[in-house]
Amino acid sequence: MKYVISWFERPQGSPIEYENAQKRILEVFDQWKAPANFKIEFFVIRVGEWGGHMLVECDDQVTVHKHCSMFPAFVFEARPVIEVDEAVRGELEVIAWRDGLNIK
Repeated sequence: MKYVISWFERPQGSPIEYENAQKRILEVFDQWKAPANFKIEFFVIRVGEWGGHMLVECDDQVTVHKHCSMFPAFVFEARPVIEVDEAVRGELEVIAWRDGLNIK
């Protein structure tokens, strides 16, 4: 399954707390390695913000959850997504089914 994972800054407190959180995040990230079942298709940071997005393919929801729990200074959202052609195929199938209903 594919997921778009987004993360957003969690309010910290004073400027020094933000600086310390940023240092800690970079220390942890520097040692992080993506698990074998966590295929990253894109990984970007929003310009001018403290957050970003990644598109991953992973067959284990626990792995996705663990990733979203790794940095408590962020609020994470993990949204399952599908390719456009798959979505269109599914929509066309349900439209055909709906159009074939016997409505009284």
